[in-house]
Amino acid sequence: MHADLTTLLYAMDLTGVFVFGLSGGTLAVRKKLDIFGVMVLSLAAALAGGVCRDLLIGAVPPASLHDDRYLWAALAAGLVAFFFHPQINRLGKPVMVLDAAGLGLFAVAGCGKALAYGLSPLPAALLGVMTACGGGVARDLLVAEVPRVLREEIYAMAALVGALVVIAGQWLALPPVPVAVSGAVVVFGLRVVSVLRGWSAPRAPGS
Repeated sequence: MHADLTTLLYAMDLTGVFVFGLSGGTLAVRKKLDIFGVMVLSLAAALAGGVCRDLLIGAVPPASLHDDRYLWAALAAGLVAFFFHPQINRLGKPVMVLDAAGLGLFAVAGCGKALAYGLSPLPAALLGVMTACGGGVARDLLVAEVPRVLREEIYAMAALVGALVVIAGQWLALPPVPVAVSGAVVVFGLRVVSVLRGWSAPRAPGS
């Protein structure tokens, strides 16, 4: 893999870990969990998607289990959520922006890593979506909620679009770093606009 792309995907992964760890910790605080519950939810939200991706592509052990920086980023996010949740709660739109950024970072990093491990485009795109959404699904299930990705807004669809941008860039032999950045920006834009305008995925007729 191109050295600059490897560095970029790693940076995206770590940033996404912190952002989603913060979302998990914030939800745990809203559910009135203790500090242990906050840290568990932070770890689940931050790492579940990446762990599933790495296991499926044969990157064993998963990156988060042999690189301490992943764990430290997730734990730091949990501590920030635990001690500064009043300030975070007042930052509704900035937190939504962080969530959108994390979605884009994970979708692009997940798809890019899957392609680097030799997967064909369709499985790589699905793993990009899994990386982006898996942590949120684990987080919501742990607090007995229907996962957000299944019930509201343009979430998984935005992640899929970002993964498709990465695949299109590879197919067209475009420079990988600008393609990865563009994919993350597209996901971010779709997610933010979907929240602001109340867009949601199509539902079955009559449902």
